[in-house]
Amino acid sequence: MAIVDAKARAQTGCAAVGIYENGDLGIAGRHLDKQLAGLIVGLTRSGDFAAKLGDTLMLPLPAGSSAARLLLVGFGTRASFGRKQYRKALLSSAQALAKTGADDAVVYFAMEPVPELDVQYRARIVAEVFSSQAYRIPDLKTSPKPKARRLANISVATADARAAKAAAEGLSMGAAIGSGVAFARDLANLPPNVCTPTYMGARAMQLAKEFPSIKTKVLDESGIKALKMGAFLAVTQGSVEPPRLIVCEYRGTRKNTAPICLIGKGITFDSGGISLKDPPAMDEMKFDMSGGAAVLGTLRAIAAMKLQIHVVAIVAAAENMPSGAAVKPADIVTTMSGQTVEILNTDAEGRLVLCDAITYSRRYKPAAVVDVATLTGACIVALGNHLSGLMSNTPALAHELESAGLRADDRAWRLPIGEEYVDQLKSNFADIANVGGREGGACTAASFLGKFAKDLQWAHLDVAGTAWLSGAQKGSTGRPVPLLVDFLIHRAKEPV
Repeated sequence: MAIVDAKARAQTGCAAVGIYENGDLGIAGRHLDKQLAGLIVGLTRSGDFAAKLGDTLMLPLPAGSSAARLLLVGFGTRASFGRKQYRKALLSSAQALAKTGADDAVVYFAMEPVPELDVQYRARIVAEVFSSQAYRIPDLKTSPKPKARRLANISVATADARAAKAAAEGLSMGAAIGSGVAFARDLANLPPNVCTPTYMGARAMQLAKEFPSIKTKVLDESGIKALKMGAFLAVTQGSVEPPRLIVCEYRGTRKNTAPICLIGKGITFDSGGISLKDPPAMDEMKFDMSGGAAVLGTLRAIAAMKLQIHVVAIVAAAENMPSGAAVKPADIVTTMSGQTVEILNTDAEGRLVLCDAITYSRRYKPAAVVDVATLTGACIVALGNHLSGLMSNTPALAHELESAGLRADDRAWRLPIGEEYVDQLKSNFADIANVGGREGGACTAASFLGKFAKDLQWAHLDVAGTAWLSGAQKGSTGRPVPLLVDFLIHRAKEPV
């Protein structure tokens, strides 16, 4: 689906208009109602459309109208209409349009003022929502694929040329974010016998071919050994699939600025190793590389929008499998930093690959480091499947990420770290143990990583509950790509 211009077309397959509960047509509704000889007002007065938030009503329009169809979308009450309600109205619009034969549509209600959202941001959300709804899982079914939806182009209506320019920028940004989310979802949704560490490395190399602003290198096992990444290598030793350290550098500016380093956990399948997981839902452990997929998707998005910023994405990709060669509970390994770790639970492998990746990021002298990982079931217990966990040693960086999550509707909630949690990781035999008991599991895992991020401006996003959905809707969500991109957009605006 293409996200096109920021103005209403002369003719369109569908015009989407928002209506408030009290019959208030809003700016766009009043404009269209004049063209339609009071049709919309008549429907609201008759009670045929209650305009509850998310309600939709599709109507055919007579020949000669500027649109073949009219889609009325409920806004709820004007007093309660805000960012979240705007997204919900857009989602309902996208779902309703998917059931029609419309080839294109104009979202007129993007003209409607929304608290805290300017024209550019409203258009950006249009592109994000419609891109998400257009996404299809890359399944390997042999049955014939259903016909693709007909909706191919989305436009937004604007009041004037100045607003049209801002909306066009917003559409472009939203389409780029949508492409990054789709990239991450595609990687995570593939089966683990396809999406291996080697495959992830190959996809990262393709990004460099697609975007000259990205330079990619992929280190194999010998390269990782040369870096003395003992914790990373310990995780990989039970699998026949070789590990990969993927490093992608995006330079969107010629200025010699310190980069933002994004680090992703790329465990393409996590059996738990010798500390084997319970069989139920183990198939979902193909999603354990979602952090790595997200940082690569984020890089794709900012490259597509040519964001003026310097970013390095680092993905530690491996499988965690049980075998005669696998790492064992009580083994002690030496990390790239020189610190030793007693591995008490081989299913706490994400922090082992991430600690070496964090140490590796130091060579770039980063302005900030953000790691992303499906790290702990404890985070799901704490926050459910709605919010990602956020831990940081830098309050200002934590605030930036929290704010980005709010703006992008990809929220994160701050959880504590500190010496109290590090104390749970004491070992009689090594500098630190890789687990510290059930209590505060998400916090102890982040505190473990914090030991390797001293003197860095560092934050950790635990996306174990938000990176994918289970049940009938099983599949990757692409989170936290929207949060990370919004964070980088605002970082790019800061004076150097």
